[in-house]
Amino acid sequence: IAKEVAKLLEMKAQLGEEGKPKFVLKTPKGTRDYSPKQMAIRERVFSAIITCFKRHGAEVIDTPVFELKETLTGKYGEDSKLIYDLKDQGGELLSLRYDLTVPFARYLAMNKITNIKRYHIAKVYRRDNPAMTRGRYREFYQCDFDIAGQFDPMIPDAECLKIVHEILSELQLGDFLIKVNDRRILDGMFAVCGVPDSKFRTICSSVDKLDKMLWEDVRSEMVAEKELSPETADRIGEYVRLHGGLELIEQLLQDPRLSQNKLAKEGLGDMKLLFEYLTLFGITGKVRRCWGQEEPRAPQLRMLTGFCVPQICFDLSLARGLDYYTGVIFEAVLVQQENDHVEEPVGSVGSVAGGGRYDGLVGMFDPKGRKVPCVGVSIGIERIFSIMEQKVEASAEKIRTTETQVLVASAQKKLLEERLKLISELWDAGIKAEMLYKKNPKLLNQLQYCEDTGVPLVAIVGEQELKDGVVKLRVVATREEVDVRRENLVEEIKTRTSHS
Repeated sequence: IAKEVAKLLEMKAQLGEEGKPKFVLKTPKGTRDYSPKQMAIRERVFSAIITCFKRHGAEVIDTPVFELKETLTGKYGEDSKLIYDLKDQGGELLSLRYDLTVPFARYLAMNKITNIKRYHIAKVYRRDNPAMTRGRYREFYQCDFDIAGQFDPMIPDAECLKIVHEILSELQLGDFLIKVNDRRILDGMFAVCGVPDSKFRTICSSVDKLDKMLWEDVRSEMVAEKELSPETADRIGEYVRLHGGLELIEQLLQDPRLSQNKLAKEGLGDMKLLFEYLTLFGITGKVRRCWGQEEPRAPQLRMLTGFCVPQICFDLSLARGLDYYTGVIFEAVLVQQENDHVEEPVGSVGSVAGGGRYDGLVGMFDPKGRKVPCVGVSIGIERIFSIMEQKVEASAEKIRTTETQVLVASAQKKLLEERLKLISELWDAGIKAEMLYKKNPKLLNQLQYCEDTGVPLVAIVGEQELKDGVVKLRVVATREEVDVRRENLVEEIKTRTSHS
């Protein structure tokens, strides 16, 4: 009997309370919860990004979190396998959006919009292998800025790069490098090197790995796995290891092979114009930080000569993989952490922003194939947030998770009604105020709450204050106390918290 009882108890334990099956409390793979402290850091980052987008005159839009499956199909090349398909539950085949660019193109075509400057911040979904410590998730935010319309060459493109520069400078993540290339230069280069048209995209995806792999390994992949001739691979190698600025562009415009290719020549002409505009924006100079005598450790930085890092670099190895890019492409990477003693290799966080020109995407959705030229940038908010979070942890900075300006407190018992009246007055006047949910809280506990949460002011009501028609206002940081007339309290609180 004892054995049977033990078995039954074991089965009951496995089923959990009241016969309910046990389950593991966790978030799905590649997702996470965010605590109030983490959300405070995120809001700080979002605020900086949105301020920049608005400074450049962008309007905001929103689109559904899922699209018709056919809207997303065939727009992402090899990455299409990462799209989340939804089970058909209402007569339509749907997929979760993979990025914000394709929905934007669909929105333009559907509404016959030919000219807009917009930003969009929202969640996207990818059935990827997550690396959450490096800010790589299956559900994550994208922050996109795009300019759609027929404009003179490279002016909107230069503004997108200026925006990336402004945001990364504002967030103070450390030194960064914005790598720039052009799909036309890439395609022209592949053509003059002897790559068959059918292999352009697959060879492009190999070249794109040069930020993580050495040239010898990429060459081996091209020859062994993708059956490219060694001679063709070597010719590609002569180009993809080049990087620089206007001087390199001038040099390639004189290149006997590239100068004969129409696509490459167009791309190089626009690249020259782009760098002239970027110089006028003042963002093509060098950063001051140097590495000393050691070569940078991350593969993507071995291309750099000297010890100072250019902020923007024309880099022929950049080959962003999405199928819809038609012109300029760019990617921003962090090249040195602020903390020189980090153990992880420099640049290990990867790309923190990317984008490019996609002139054909809207035409794919338009019934008459009408094209709307577009250029845009996406800020990698999750990776940026991972870095910001690490920096806050390292600095032991105290993060406020609320914006409360004042705590309404009482000095004696039986003053709940007076606290409720006062806090209501403050709320109605737009003051961010809190109170403790107790009838008779101890004054010490109320003051301690302010210390713990960072509330800067305490409005104390007591019997004497009520008789005198004043409120005792206490500054938590200095413990200074001053009596303020009840009718002047709102103005006094606003004055004392206006700087925060």
